Amino acid sequence: MGKLVKGRKRHLGVDTLGMLWALQVTAANVQDRDGGARLLAQIEACGERLQVLYADAAYAGRLEDIVSYFCGWVLQIVKKLADQKGFVVLPMRWIVERTLAWLNKNRRLSKDYEFEPNSSEAMIKWAMIGLMIRRLVPT
Repeated sequence: MGKLVKGRKRHLGVDTLGMLWALQVTAANVQDRDGGARLLAQIEACGERLQVLYADAAYAGRLEDIVSYFCGWVLQIVKKLADQKGFVVLPMRWIVERTLAWLNKNRRLSKDYEFEPNSSEAMIKWAMIGLMIRRLVPT
């Protein structure tokens, strides 16, 4: 659900194909749970069929209760394995990581060139539009 860029946090809501449903760019001093709550309002508007959401351990806590009470969904926290050393692919969490890797292929998103979070969100949406068009149009 989130990717740290120096000075910013990117919170993404994606489907199982890695396509963007919701996006929230916040300052780095905003807690992940608070950014996730803002993201949740966007996901709620477009997710009638949703039943389960997956997030990493930074979103644990109060957000789980908010999701179940207000939306009726289940928020499953994907935690690191107890004996994990180094990088390990975790179930369902790799989907967001894959989407972030796709986005970071765009030079404009590799660093935080934008001054405003709104313009950063626009650049991410622009990159996702290009990605989805390439997926839709056969070559």
